[in-house]
Amino acid sequence: MSNPETSVTEDPHAALAALSARVDELVEAAGVEGWNTDTPAEGWDIAMQIAHLAWTDEVSVTAIRDADAFGTVVEKAVADPTGFVDAGAAEIAATGRDEVLARWRLARGELADALKAADPGEQIPWFGPPMRPRSMVTARIMETWAHGIDVADALGVDVSGDPAFTGALPHVARLGFKTRGFAYLMNGREAPASDVHVALTLPDGTDLEFGPAEADQRVTGPALDFCLLVTQRVHRHDTALETVGADAEEWLRIAQAFAGLPGGGREKGARA
Repeated sequence: MSNPETSVTEDPHAALAALSARVDELVEAAGVEGWNTDTPAEGWDIAMQIAHLAWTDEVSVTAIRDADAFGTVVEKAVADPTGFVDAGAAEIAATGRDEVLARWRLARGELADALKAADPGEQIPWFGPPMRPRSMVTARIMETWAHGIDVADALGVDVSGDPAFTGALPHVARLGFKTRGFAYLMNGREAPASDVHVALTLPDGTDLEFGPAEADQRVTGPALDFCLLVTQRVHRHDTALETVGADAEEWLRIAQAFAGLPGGGREKGARA
């Protein structure tokens, strides 16, 4: 069985660049006529999805380069926790397709440069716990992957075997595992003291493992299903994930790898 650290320590910067470029290609191929296609995220069309990525990349650059300015952003988010993210994406989306795409391309390039130049030990402020640069790269992979899945689903494109999307899976899975305690916190629950062992299989047959091998609580199954679940792109019942132990099952029902309030997830059968 392979060492999971071998997979997750592959260059995350390259993984993020490849994934972003692939999502960009999907949007370009859809053309002007596909720009306002509805995605599985209620109220969000492709324009909103890309605008949100642009907004978040811009805010990430601010967090790295100007902590005081980012603090102002956080204050606005606290004042309107349920509408702030949507408002930011909607403001950018209103500028039109060409402007949104240009803004996203510029922002993700600036972010890539900022993350590579940052001190590896630096604690970058964020809406959740502060992150080191490597963790922020992983977070951007996770979010770009999740919104890329929404875009692909909206366009009817199967990316389950796409190299850029599958290459992101180890990074998303690792973040999904590491945010177990955070998911309980965001749901107002106390995280159980028990450890969980997670054993996942990538599309190419490679295995990923996280957590103590001797743990009684266990999660096994396809890495794709786990990543879809922790980004709330699939209902728990529509996955092939198997659990041993009540704590493991409870976690999967509230799992979220993203910062902020718990999302609504997907309805049962929406991605069967």
